[in-house]
Amino acid sequence: MVVRGRVTAWAAALGLVAGAPGLAYAEGSAPGPLPAYRPADGAKAIEGRPSTADAPQIEAGKVYQDTLGPGERFYRLVLDEDGADVYVSAVVRPAAGAKVSGGDGIDVEIMTTAGRSCPRGTGRANFGYDAYPIGAAGVRRGAEDEDCAPAGVYYAKVTRTSAKGYDQSPWPLEIKVQREPGRGAGGPTAAPGAWPSGAPVLPGTEPEHRSGGTGFNDARALGSGVWRDEMRPGQTRFYRVPLDWGQQLGIGAELAAARMTKTYGSASGGLTVSLYSPYRGLVAGKDVSYDGKQAGITLGKTPPVAYENRFAGDRSEQPVSVAGWYYVAVTMGAKVADFTEDAAPVPLTLRLDVTGTPAKGPAYVGSPAAGGFGVGDGDRAAAEEGLTAPEAAEAAERRATMRIVAGAGFGTGTVLLLVLGGWTLLGRRRGRGPTAG
Repeated sequence: MVVRGRVTAWAAALGLVAGAPGLAYAEGSAPGPLPAYRPADGAKAIEGRPSTADAPQIEAGKVYQDTLGPGERFYRLVLDEDGADVYVSAVVRPAAGAKVSGGDGIDVEIMTTAGRSCPRGTGRANFGYDAYPIGAAGVRRGAEDEDCAPAGVYYAKVTRTSAKGYDQSPWPLEIKVQREPGRGAGGPTAAPGAWPSGAPVLPGTEPEHRSGGTGFNDARALGSGVWRDEMRPGQTRFYRVPLDWGQQLGIGAELAAARMTKTYGSASGGLTVSLYSPYRGLVAGKDVSYDGKQAGITLGKTPPVAYENRFAGDRSEQPVSVAGWYYVAVTMGAKVADFTEDAAPVPLTLRLDVTGTPAKGPAYVGSPAAGGFGVGDGDRAAAEEGLTAPEAAEAAERRATMRIVAGAGFGTGTVLLLVLGGWTLLGRRRGRGPTAG
């Protein structure tokens, strides 16, 4: 409770508005543009190449920005033989209203200089009925994959597929490289056994308002509970949930009634929910139609977060293999604007259920936190208070600054008290005069 109180105080001091409602519109006013995707702070501009010959180098711990049209782009990695797993994620951001097909999407593949794909190293994500930010991730397994364990040069190939007759223009692309250190001796090397699956039992308590972010970089932190937001057609909201080792996540999302402009309407894919791993790999996704009155989606519980999930045959289990922030993206289909008032936001309710007692993670050779993995006290506090990553970082910086100021003030005060004490003692001695021998 002490941590929560401090974070709350700083959030208020910084003007953080996790609980503030979304942008409201006067009745009858024209809708303004939807908020733009927030790029990563400090992302470096880079230009991928259509062949490996001149592929630019990318490094772990960094984020890059590029553009991507239909086709392939290559990036170069120089990796050590240290047992570490290296993840390369790619997030594309289509222009509003871009025309896409259900087969359009992106692939991220990690490959050797011989052109061989690293086993289980390719990730893919597809669009549904609308264009919205999507992410996929490729991985190099540094211990288990014989072809990709040696030190040397590797390539990350990012491919955008686009059917003929659909949007062919270049889109902004964000590339992030993360390193998970190798495991220590005696770590798991085989797929897990059975785990408690099925539909989650979602909470039905009164909702608390928290506005989602525009993407992975400003996703709003959430924990177990019921959360209220609002959306407009074509908008995607991002949220993040800390999942520790051994924990499972259940997700439910509902769109309530909108202000109808027609007697009847329906949009296929009017509500879409996607779940991503801490390295931005797609875990699960589902969409349903929306008629302007009500729509809901429930995703099955994730498997418990376990290192050995990466060895599973089920591709939906493999990404749930590292502790950290899991991302929930909720999209309201753009076609909903055909039969509703675009200027009137529609209530969104999220129901989240995090179950399982945090367990001890594997013994790493190094700190996974440096790569953006793991769950610490600061992450739990951020989820409790609903902070985005930039807000949490700013609050932590302010707290550190104030600790320095407080420490300096304490030191100055101590010196002043000692000086005053010395003066008082000297004055007393002078008042008494010399002592007789």
